[in-house]
Amino acid sequence: MAWTTDELDRIGAAEELEVSSYRADGTLRPFVTIWVVRSGDDLFVRSAYGPRNGWFRRAEASGRGRVRAGGVDKDVTFEPADAALHDAVDAAYHAKYDRHGPAIVGTVVGPDVTAVTLRLVPSEG
Repeated sequence: MAWTTDELDRIGAAEELEVSSYRADGTLRPFVTIWVVRSGDDLFVRSAYGPRNGWFRRAEASGRGRVRAGGVDKDVTFEPADAALHDAVDAAYHAKYDRHGPAIVGTVVGPDVTAVTLRLVPSEG
């Protein structure tokens, strides 16, 4: 599956995204609010506080979840982002969130976040 242009526009323009991962029994964990960026025809999220951040650990372990933003509510798979896209994703974070200041944006840009960048891929529920 691919994102529609409308979904990309709406989620990409949303200030925040709610993300949840599925438990082994098929139920959703509580949603967590994080930042999301669009780069090209893809959506990306990053763990602001490294690989130990709870939502990130659960998303990585589960591999699937649900996101809500901009009026879009969609099941997704969480895929490690291609490291070759790192600079473009950094640029998207800077363009969207720099107004929050370097201390905050600094938690989601730079070489330390490559391993905690996930690509959101739409999936069937």
